Amino acid sequence: MTADRPYDLVLFGATGFTGGLTAEYLAAHAGGTRWALAGRSRSRLEAVRDRLAAIDPALADLPLLLADTTDAASIEAIAGRARVVITTVGPYAEHGEPLVAACARAGTDYVDLTGEPGFVDEMYIRHHETALRSGARIVHACGFDSIPADLGAYYTVRHLPEGVPLHVEGFMRASGDASGGTLHSAVGVFADLRGMVRADRERNALERRPAGRRVRVSKRATPRAKVSGWTLPLPTLDPRIVVRSAAALERYGPDFTYGQFLNVRRLPTAAGLAAGAGAVLTLAQLPPTRALLLRLRTPGEGPAPEARAKHWFSVTFVGEGGGRRVVTEVAGGDPGYDETARMLAESALCLAHDDLPGTAGQVTTAAAMGDALIDRLVKAGLTFRVLQEGPAGG
Repeated sequence: MTADRPYDLVLFGATGFTGGLTAEYLAAHAGGTRWALAGRSRSRLEAVRDRLAAIDPALADLPLLLADTTDAASIEAIAGRARVVITTVGPYAEHGEPLVAACARAGTDYVDLTGEPGFVDEMYIRHHETALRSGARIVHACGFDSIPADLGAYYTVRHLPEGVPLHVEGFMRASGDASGGTLHSAVGVFADLRGMVRADRERNALERRPAGRRVRVSKRATPRAKVSGWTLPLPTLDPRIVVRSAAALERYGPDFTYGQFLNVRRLPTAAGLAAGAGAVLTLAQLPPTRALLLRLRTPGEGPAPEARAKHWFSVTFVGEGGGRRVVTEVAGGDPGYDETARMLAESALCLAHDDLPGTAGQVTTAAAMGDALIDRLVKAGLTFRVLQEGPAGG
């Protein structure tokens, strides 16, 4: 039983930028939790621990575990000693699988902050059945990818009628900056589009569909709902996560559709974003230009606290069904770092301590934690609110 293990939670990757922020959040909010730091370098782990001791002097003796994704025994040891493991070690397509596999075998709950669709699908193909048998909950995308979209859609659905077809669209606005780890993950995704498509098809062939129900990602390039400004399709991991939650939960109704869009105020901004994404996609295809992209920022780098304090995000959801229409919002501060660290840490604490539905295998935040995680995030400072409710078309 995992209850007999020495640690409620182990944070792997604490010496990285986002890992360090997650460690600091846990230091301030994980009182009563038995936890440890894990990573490759003892000296760097000791430096992180010294920083945490300034937040809480009791953490001066926080346990440190040495582990490397290339050392199978060390990864198995982490999984075997913890009830929940957090990992911020990416890109996940390169470094993530050993820990997923070890947690699936050991019955250990796992959370990460990946936004890599191919990695998520590959982990389902290779380790979902093992996790089902062991009871492990493998929960990917517990940061800005994809908690605001997943829990925001869940929150919206909860304010719509039951047992009817539902259509939800999310409109994202944000101000922020990309870390070195995020850049490297994104370039990796663009560089292996064929692999991503292959993994998606293989997963679709294996995954069970909900009996008597239909869930799907909207294929519309423009939204049904009218919003101010300009919209662009946002083909991230988020919509896939949302419809997997819909497949797992009957509350989403007999026919659920989700679409997601980037919402910007000015046309030049929209045009610049589209051109920039196209340029990165093109440059990522060839090794020499891909190497140039990767040199723009190295993993472990990120913006200063003063810059992060100015960053923000909001996702507005428009949901319709059963003759009703609801508009909701999920909002917070710096999306890529501060809020991601908060969401990741609270997801792990939720799995470790809260009374949750009985789930196992690769599951989403909405299916595994739902209302309990929303409650935690609201208490932690994120906003979930209803903006409008009324008849459809009103």
